Amino acid sequence: MLPLVEKLLVLQDRDRHLHHARAELASLAQERQSIQGRTDGAQAALLAARERGRQNESSRKKLELDAQAQQQLINKYADQQLQTRKNEEYRALGDQIGHCKTVITQLEDQQLEIMEQGEKLQREVATATACFQEAKKLLDAQSLAIDEREKNLKKQLAEYEAQRAAAGSEVEEEMFERYERLLKTKGDNVIVGVPNNVCGGCHMTLPMQVILSCKAGTDLNFCPHCGRVLYFTRDMEGIPA
Repeated sequence: MLPLVEKLLVLQDRDRHLHHARAELASLAQERQSIQGRTDGAQAALLAARERGRQNESSRKKLELDAQAQQQLINKYADQQLQTRKNEEYRALGDQIGHCKTVITQLEDQQLEIMEQGEKLQREVATATACFQEAKKLLDAQSLAIDEREKNLKKQLAEYEAQRAAAGSEVEEEMFERYERLLKTKGDNVIVGVPNNVCGGCHMTLPMQVILSCKAGTDLNFCPHCGRVLYFTRDMEGIPA
């Protein structure tokens, strides 16, 4: 294998490390967003449960006030009964009192239903609170882990960048520029083998002259189809593309 190809393979290895480190760094933001989304969802569920509880309590208090208003009417009609001497007025006031008592009974029944709903809502709030607290605890723990991973990845990235710069300095300028152009269009698969006489990048069959030149290892060879740099090692004999 040509020394230049060996240098290019080292450079390509450094670029692959850089690519993977940068991709993992980018994925951390998505991880943060995902766990934050779960926490936000749990918080929204808790707020919704609390709001239903407040509405339930508001409805209960309104029914209580309505019942008190009916009782005040009963007291009022009872006082008027004591003051009237007319049987018809007395009976009419009695009917009003009876109606108010019926309304109070209905209101009390509604209060019981709402109180039962309130107990159920309290359990829902308790469950939602526990879910939110667990989600928040998980968020805090995972955030710390992500922060630590980010710190280590940035450190690795700096090391890879230094290694990449050193590897790049070993390659002649003209070839380095060509490698850079291929890197932009082919990704980190620029220097490829020729398993089973095909290009390891585009998988097109190579001309026999190129294959023989690669096997000889005396000249730098490029794929006539995709332009990648080719190399050959004995272990590629008979390996499927």
